[in-house]
Amino acid sequence: MQPALYENLTPEQAIAWQQELRRQIDIRPLDNAVKVIGGADISFNKYSEVVYAGIILLRYPELTIIGQATAISKTKFPYISGLLAFREVPALLEAWEKLPFKPDAMVLDGQGIAHERRTGIATHFGLLTNVPSIGSAKSRLYGRYQEPGNEVFDQSPMYDKGELIGIALRTKKKCNPIYISPGHHISMEQSVELIKNCIRGYRIPEPTRQAHLLVNKIRIADGENFNSQPTLF
Repeated sequence: MQPALYENLTPEQAIAWQQELRRQIDIRPLDNAVKVIGGADISFNKYSEVVYAGIILLRYPELTIIGQATAISKTKFPYISGLLAFREVPALLEAWEKLPFKPDAMVLDGQGIAHERRTGIATHFGLLTNVPSIGSAKSRLYGRYQEPGNEVFDQSPMYDKGELIGIALRTKKKCNPIYISPGHHISMEQSVELIKNCIRGYRIPEPTRQAHLLVNKIRIADGENFNSQPTLF
């Protein structure tokens, strides 16, 4: 299934494709060292066809920005919880192809396997690009957990019918936790450890925080004929 065709799918066809992707998920320890980590974010109005995508590249573990790419595209696929990857992935792939080089791992603003069919945006993207991917979501989509303690890096496992699908991680006192789950080609433990190493005083990790800032810039600039191109720092 080519992502360019996603907008033509019915919701039932999209769910069937998620079930097919689910059989390909490989949650296993990452063997190679992470020297470059990527962060991805998407922005759109759910009533609009326009989708803004941004990917930021950071040197790891220093987290200095060393590259970026953006894309602005359109989709007709409807806004449906659990199927947002079908709106987001085509735009993200456009940005991915523009990157000056590829990261060793990606953090995406959304779910990995903490999804009803285990195919959140991080899993979906990881499967299509074959890059180790982690979901770091600001809200829970699926799974049950006990509220973690209020200390930084207190955590609580998230389960679905006895299966561990994610970790609720407190990254800032008196703030809601974030929800971490592996997407593809990385373990649960490594996913949590990488995210912890990417926290720099904010609730969300630096890769997706910087990607969010980048996407906001291109939304503003879009009205000024912004021409998105890869950038090296």
